[in-house]
Amino acid sequence: MKKIFSLILVFLVTSCSTASQFGTGVNITFDPRTIGMQIDDTIMQKNLNARLALADKKYFISIQSEVLDGRIFLSGKVDEPEEKIKITKMAWETKGVRSVKNAITIKGQSNFKSTAKDIFITSQLRTALIFNKNTKARNYTLETVNKNIYIFGIAMDAEEKKEVMNEANKIYDVKEVIPTIYLATELSRTKL
Repeated sequence: MKKIFSLILVFLVTSCSTASQFGTGVNITFDPRTIGMQIDDTIMQKNLNARLALADKKYFISIQSEVLDGRIFLSGKVDEPEEKIKITKMAWETKGVRSVKNAITIKGQSNFKSTAKDIFITSQLRTALIFNKNTKARNYTLETVNKNIYIFGIAMDAEEKKEVMNEANKIYDVKEVIPTIYLATELSRTKL
């Protein structure tokens, strides 16, 4: 019995120490959420992803979801506008959801050139955040759709949030920056 307990303990310690991310893709080192909050968000994300895959297998590949403090961010591409509405409804039906931000696009609304430009914009912002010593780049999910940058993540303070926005606004040829950045103090369970 002691050996089994020891093996389980070693597995848990090594799996947590080698992983740089936990839950919704936010780095443990900088994530102000409690382990319980991270687990709740992970359960919500897995629940939503499973329901999407059951609804249509193509959603498993084409739709990405992030959950942060019960707030869901959706991105990816679908064939029809009705699918976007259906996925948004499924996200809202997820137990514990507080809000849903939808950056899903309809296929055919963009071409290779615009997709390449979007990838380039996202890469520029990711690089700028990595090299900016006042930001924790790993705390943000970035998605660019038709030159609109969607930023989803946690800022440790108002100054970091301002820095992230400044970096995004410096990028050439961006139509709009659409932030969903929460301050660590705004997370629901830290207010208790």
